[in-house]
Amino acid sequence: TMTIDNDKHIVDVHVRSGLYSSDTIFDYVHGYIATRLFARNACFIMKINKKYIPDLQEMRRLAFERQAMNTVYSPNNVWVQFQSGHSTLGRMEDWFVYGKAIEQLCTGLPLYQ
Repeated sequence: TMTIDNDKHIVDVHVRSGLYSSDTIFDYVHGYIATRLFARNACFIMKINKKYIPDLQEMRRLAFERQAMNTVYSPNNVWVQFQSGHSTLGRMEDWFVYGKAIEQLCTGLPLYQ
């Protein structure tokens, strides 16, 4: 499921798929994406690269198309491959950079950037 908060410029994506369940937040105000993988009990954070990540208006359009047509082909599908490196626990200054929504998603989990 996808929830778009127009006021806060945040997209929240929930994937419920057993072992592969995850939550992802696109925070367009702070410019970061965070994905919490439940099977790995970890959070992966990356900077939004506008060359590859659709902007909020495009995300709305894609969500509307998906809802209206149930299936949609789009060349703008986003695929991300994470390579685990060194993790850190979020520090107070990290949360100012990443924003409150990502803090709520990732607090207490190892962060991979």
